[in-house]
Amino acid sequence: MKVRASIRSLAKQPGSKVVRRRGRTYVINKRNPRLKARQG
Repeated sequence: MKVRASIRSLAKQPGSKVVRRRGRTYVINKRNPRLKARQG
C-alpha cells in the first residue's frame, strides 16, 4: 500500500505522467528527471 500511495502522490506533482508498460507502473516527471517511481 505504501508504494501505491507514493505513486499516487508523485503523479499529482506538476509535469508528472503515469505510464503502464508490461505490467509495471511508472511515474515520469518531465520537469524533474530525478523524480521517478516504479511499481511491479
